[in-house]
Amino acid sequence: MAAYNVPMDGIPHPIRDEETGDRAPRIAADDATPESPSLAEPETDRARHLLFTPVEQVRGIDPGRAGRLHRLGLHTASDLLFHFPRDYQDLSDERSIVDLEEEKLQSVCGEVVEVAARSTGFGKSQVRVLLSDGTHYLRAIWFNQPFMQRKFSQGQRVIFSAKPRFRGSVWQMSHPRVTWLGDDSERPEGDLLPLYSLTEGISQYQMRRCVRTAVEDYTDLLEEVFPPVLLERLELLPLREAVRLIHQPMDADGLVRARRRFIFQELFVLQLALSVRRDRFQQLTAPSLPATAKINARIRRLLPFELTASQERAIGEVAADMALDRPMNRLLQGDVGSGKTVVALYAMLVAVAHRWQAVLMAPTEILARQHARTLKNLLEASRVRYALLTGGLSQGERREILANLAEGRLDLAIGTQAIIQSDVTFGRLGLVVIDEQHKFGVRQRAALRDSDNSPHYLVMTATPIPRTMSMTLFGDLDISTLSELPRGRQPVNTYLVAPERQGRWWAFVRDRLREGRQAYVIVPLVDESETIDAPSVAEAFEQLTNGELEAFRLGILHGRMPSAEKDQTMLDFVEGRTQVLVSTTVVEVGVDVPNATVMTVAGAERFGLSQLHQLRGRIGRGIHPGFCGVLVGETDESAEETRDPARERLESFAASTDGFALAELDFQLRGPGDLFGTQQHGLPPLRIANLLRDRELLSEARREAQLLVAADPGLKHADHARLRRQMLTRYGRALDISDVG
Repeated sequence: MAAYNVPMDGIPHPIRDEETGDRAPRIAADDATPESPSLAEPETDRARHLLFTPVEQVRGIDPGRAGRLHRLGLHTASDLLFHFPRDYQDLSDERSIVDLEEEKLQSVCGEVVEVAARSTGFGKSQVRVLLSDGTHYLRAIWFNQPFMQRKFSQGQRVIFSAKPRFRGSVWQMSHPRVTWLGDDSERPEGDLLPLYSLTEGISQYQMRRCVRTAVEDYTDLLEEVFPPVLLERLELLPLREAVRLIHQPMDADGLVRARRRFIFQELFVLQLALSVRRDRFQQLTAPSLPATAKINARIRRLLPFELTASQERAIGEVAADMALDRPMNRLLQGDVGSGKTVVALYAMLVAVAHRWQAVLMAPTEILARQHARTLKNLLEASRVRYALLTGGLSQGERREILANLAEGRLDLAIGTQAIIQSDVTFGRLGLVVIDEQHKFGVRQRAALRDSDNSPHYLVMTATPIPRTMSMTLFGDLDISTLSELPRGRQPVNTYLVAPERQGRWWAFVRDRLREGRQAYVIVPLVDESETIDAPSVAEAFEQLTNGELEAFRLGILHGRMPSAEKDQTMLDFVEGRTQVLVSTTVVEVGVDVPNATVMTVAGAERFGLSQLHQLRGRIGRGIHPGFCGVLVGETDESAEETRDPARERLESFAASTDGFALAELDFQLRGPGDLFGTQQHGLPPLRIANLLRDRELLSEARREAQLLVAADPGLKHADHARLRRQMLTRYGRALDISDVG
């Protein structure tokens, strides 16, 4: 089946059928329809048919209005039921004009008696609307919004809501929120008036009437997804009551309870899917690969440095997982430069010691090649056989590597997504390591698994993950954390460089280059943009080669360059033939050039804090300290009340080198979508829940989902059939659980 889910912002998001990819209208909030029409009870089948009623056949909706509703993705009666309000107007303190008080949010209902507009000079204007409640008058004023004049006419019934002030002899509201009551002048029921996302040709009043009709005529056809015992224990409103209250709340308490029902349900279904995926994964078999004392000693002889306590702890957790006969499914997170690759190498060598193969997959060829260089240096004294498999190989080279992998003549493979192509097979694959996990989709994590045998999985990220995110995008994984940096790691000093100080900054960069160091210059765009005020890599390269850095050798790097050209550019920088690399964020993850100690970031307001921290991690990796200069624009020191949030973010970045703290702050400021794009990760976006706001509900939903799956793996009990169907409809394909049960 398929459905539309609608978030609180009112924007419809189609869900495609997991099997066919076709789009269909929403049936119910619980997606609760029979698995097969032939098995449906007659009454249930009738209800489903009626919920599919086209909007043009809903009472009171003519074809013209139906066409406008279609533009919002509203095609059926069910779609209207779940076109949730984006906001609510508080009418709890409605008064007559004579009873108004200053500086309190109040509402006044009345009739428009006069509409006027006038120019105040220098291109500025006012729109004034005079409202009468039958006895007294109130003036509403809009500054520099001339279009408001067209929205009013004499005789209209409206409600104005704002904080009034008494001016001269009349009460006045500036930029009040307006509720148009329509031709019947009916005052809405309840104190909270729903506000919906609209399209041209449909007013709030008209949308409210469409939705209210759907609620009256179709709500009783909806089927509950939660078993009664679960509703009672979790203190959740029944579905039909929640639908009515979210559209027509009589008070704030009713609205809170209705929204809690739908937020919990959305988070609960996600956590069910993650718990089922985790349980299903643990039912698979994997080779038992214990790190014996002999294997441990042989591996450690290859490491020319002392491990940190965090690395030792992570290695212990990984080794314990790999010793079991079920697949390890572990996430290794650590700040930039914390030594994740060493932990991964240990795990790979344990697999090789047992005569199983291991594979390391990276998101870019640059990073894959760097991993290959790192392994080459560390494995020189070993007999481990390895190869680099990327998209840039010749056909002959690729055929030879594939044959060696299939026949077991290679122990390790390092590469990009070229490793998960259909023609790549392994003789005895025992371990998969995925670097920068958030760059891949969820399904790609399992692409090297088959039904008979599963390798162990270790996925890594240098972007510290806020706890709330770890319970969602990575909720099916065990987590190990590297919380300290190896000895000898140099500090990075970060500065915000205002325009008047940029000359001094570039002089500082030139001094470091003359000392023999190297530098990065990071910009956000590949090409110049007419709509985005930010520098491009080509623009920055041209300006620097003809200006501040004209005496030095510059290279240019971005993601659209051919692979061979990117590799050569990076090699020139690694080997010192290029002194300055002007680049986009393609160097964000993993690039390791110890001699690069200076970084300049332009257009930094376009980056998140975690991304800036990742970029900063490219310097200070050798024996010399690092210096990061963030170029910022002019600021208006007198405008404290309009303080630029982007500038505040950059100040937070400059003040901290703690990636975990910055990740939490990034999450609070920008939300989860900017940390890990859900489309890229493979999960559908949340519709009504907000991971930042709803942390407590998320924890509760996670706990309850895990208990339910523990009691009923696969959700096969009849009482859980509707939950199971909703879970598979929404997450079956994304989380690779479509065949559960």
